[in-house]
Amino acid sequence: MRQKSKLLIIDDEQVVIDSVTKLCGSEGFYVDSALDAHSGLKKVENKNYDLIICDIMMPDMDGFQFLEIVKEKKIQSPLIITTGYSTVENAVRSLNEGAIDFLAKPFTLDELISVVKRGLRYYAICLDMKSKNSSSILYVDCPASYYSLGYAQWAFPEIDGTIKIGATDLFLRTIEEIEKTILSEFEDEIVQGNPCAYFRTKDDITHTLLSPVSGKIVRRNELHLTNPALITKDPFFEGWIYSVIPTDPNYEIKNLTPGSAVRNY
Repeated sequence: MRQKSKLLIIDDEQVVIDSVTKLCGSEGFYVDSALDAHSGLKKVENKNYDLIICDIMMPDMDGFQFLEIVKEKKIQSPLIITTGYSTVENAVRSLNEGAIDFLAKPFTLDELISVVKRGLRYYAICLDMKSKNSSSILYVDCPASYYSLGYAQWAFPEIDGTIKIGATDLFLRTIEEIEKTILSEFEDEIVQGNPCAYFRTKDDITHTLLSPVSGKIVRRNELHLTNPALITKDPFFEGWIYSVIPTDPNYEIKNLTPGSAVRNY
């Protein structure tokens, strides 16, 4: 019998814990919980979890402090930050400091399950990469001249001042086959850390891609609308999604990671 994936939800609201436990339990996951970060830390120190979901705003120790301690202790479980205080700053900071995803409250079943399934697949890929028995290349890193926000989205500054953005190969390896891509409109303003594109996959789940920079869309890669598989074949070049005129590139580039988007926990 296949072992259930083990999740830990840390939130000071029992109603949120009950909701996540019910929704993820219905998908066949084992869910453990803690009402504060200190209790959650004790649990991760004594038990291995495949994924942690942690709220930001909690008494005594907030989600960012918890994330920092998890990194210091080299706990391997990937972590998703969630909050009812959804701001650009919180989203970007979460990804910069090591969370693999950011989930704003209130969230839908589809939003929750999509980030959970990506997180579990991300963890499985990381374990495979660390395995002594694994010698194959499981994904392609971002080119050295690119920047990334978290592990999922990339940005590439062009000579003319525009910035191309897209999804990383590692992000695409965490989702099923793409059946439909939903793009923002030409001349739409997109915001760093906010959703900019959606991918509907064959398992009937919609996955959200966050924008690595803010700006106005001046070009869309229309091929995604007729050929959804394009992005998986060449995510860093022919599979680019938008070209944007950035709002504040000097400031926002500082929020990005140069080169590879891989983050090992």
